[in-house]
Amino acid sequence: MKIKLLKSKIHRATVTDTCLDYEGSVSIDKRLLEASNIVPYEKVHILNVTNGNRLETYAIPSSTKGNVCINGAAAHLVDTNDIVIIVSYAQMTIEDGVSFKPTIIYPNELNEI
Repeated sequence: MKIKLLKSKIHRATVTDTCLDYEGSVSIDKRLLEASNIVPYEKVHILNVTNGNRLETYAIPSSTKGNVCINGAAAHLVDTNDIVIIVSYAQMTIEDGVSFKPTIIYPNELNEI
């Protein structure tokens, strides 16, 4: 049997921008992606601490320092300066899950680690 566990978490990032006229996704500073072990185009969940909205999309790397931009239709659910938690999950066996440790990072208000 396989179970789904937390793989990666960016805890309490600040949304720097929203862009409704974009094909979709969330643009995230590539340094945050690398530090959190989220790969480009990986499915992520965005948990909006500010207003309670939750959504699924995929992550794309941004070369802009500190950037966390919600793109496309999801921009209706998130505002600039909202605080969000970005998470991804992985499937694994229960045996592997017992010893697995997720990667969790805690950026400051400027999205610096």
